[in-house]
Amino acid sequence: MFIKLTPGLVGGHCISVDPYYLIQKAQVYGVWPRIMMTARRLNDTMGEYVAEQVIKRMNLKGVLVKDAKILILGITFKENCPDIRNTKVVDIYNGLREYTQNITICDPLANKEAVKHEYQVDIIHEIPQEKFDVIILAVAHNEFMAIDFKQLTKDPSVIYDVKGFLPRNIIDGRL
Repeated sequence: MFIKLTPGLVGGHCISVDPYYLIQKAQVYGVWPRIMMTARRLNDTMGEYVAEQVIKRMNLKGVLVKDAKILILGITFKENCPDIRNTKVVDIYNGLREYTQNITICDPLANKEAVKHEYQVDIIHEIPQEKFDVIILAVAHNEFMAIDFKQLTKDPSVIYDVKGFLPRNIIDGRL
């Protein structure tokens, strides 16, 4: 049996949470599940890692980090699904907010009110037609397949692909 796995952030209500229950139960029985604990620690820091990688690429390309205009595509925890529970995209957002307040999150599937309530973040549903210093494809929704990423970016700019969804010739970095 073959399971195709793709890069991305681990969020949602089961894969990101259930290992903690298993870790806790294992410890009750005297087992120290180091691999599971290490995997969860790694997954829990991936949003920060993506933010750091984007900033590095901005510096390499000469894109001014302070007050940069950033577009994050997607906030749900997986593609083509409106579920925002435990999304790690918010960690990318928070990591970048240290440098700029000009961050737009676009997700046509997520409920605006739920995102605002849960994460205190405003989102939009329509892809903006302005130009950005950085675009981060965080969630590979079908709606994002038709985007002309070069039309949405300034020169110089950074396009970072969290999902391994975009052609390599148009991106500056990916997981």
